Amino acid sequence: MSEYRFHLQKYKLGSKTVCPGCGRKACFTRYIDTERQVSFPDNVGKCDHINSCGYHYTPKEYFNDNPTVKESLTGKDGYGNVTSTVIKPAGKPSPKPQLQISYLPYAWVEQSMQKYDINPLYRYLVTVAGREKTDWLFNLYKVGTSKMWNGATVFWQIDVCGNVRAGKIMGYDAKTGHRIKQPFSQVSWVHSVRKIPDFHMRQCLFGEHLLADSSSLARTVAIVESEKTALVAALFIPDLVWLATGGMHGCFNSEAMQVLRGREVVLFPDLKATDEWKRKARMLQSICKSVACSDLLEEMAADEQREARLDIADFLLMEDTPQMILAKMIQRNPALQLLIDELDLALVE
Repeated sequence: MSEYRFHLQKYKLGSKTVCPGCGRKACFTRYIDTERQVSFPDNVGKCDHINSCGYHYTPKEYFNDNPTVKESLTGKDGYGNVTSTVIKPAGKPSPKPQLQISYLPYAWVEQSMQKYDINPLYRYLVTVAGREKTDWLFNLYKVGTSKMWNGATVFWQIDVCGNVRAGKIMGYDAKTGHRIKQPFSQVSWVHSVRKIPDFHMRQCLFGEHLLADSSSLARTVAIVESEKTALVAALFIPDLVWLATGGMHGCFNSEAMQVLRGREVVLFPDLKATDEWKRKARMLQSICKSVACSDLLEEMAADEQREARLDIADFLLMEDTPQMILAKMIQRNPALQLLIDELDLALVE
């Protein structure tokens, strides 16, 4: 029997789920509370793929990101009296040494920024915005091409200090611009494909390197889930600094978000993820100058669009819709107040 109150769920058939980090199935084990007071969200757990993914979101990190949850816990002493929360194991283990973050050579980024004609996502965006704008976009975000993966897109995660944290490889359809998910989801990591031993990945926001540019200091930061969404949004609404968490949970944690300290931030969650992002956004209040979460998509979407979990990029790519008209209005007048008024941003309380 485990001596710890919070521990990884014991394996049984069907207990492992999709990893929020790498997206692979049946490889993610959730944490549980033996006293059944806390029901952790689906992203609190550990991925089996330690080297190729490395995702591990612990209960301690969850409570740090959600202090109100920790404060609401109660326990009982030997006499049945309610006491304040004490989260402690029966025995305290020795602290594990913090693994040093692994980095990839920046030369790999530069080497990958070519052969765009075989990159399906690049070819799709050319049909949307033209070659000149697409070249500008891929150069700005340092997007690469994987020759080993038949031209798949490489989304490099470069932190604000210029260190290359990771390279996510994703396959796209050149005609639709959608991710390839059949017969399997084409997602991997550069360090996994290159078989780098003992690689300790710690993800950062996609596009984070843009925050180091002095021209970005006065601009509002917009956060979305997927890397492709950040690219598309940057095309239509270039007055904001568009960054991506790499998924609904991805690197949306207190440590990664410290880079947004003192910034004005707007969150644009995918459909059906707004409530979850509003909850997670509360941890940004002590970090950012201001935080807002957009309800625009939830208010305007049809039921089938909501079920499909569309994001802001999907709406921006539509033609002759209110969303497209709105985007054009913002392009003509990039004032932040217009953005706040027109997008009906819901301030995080």
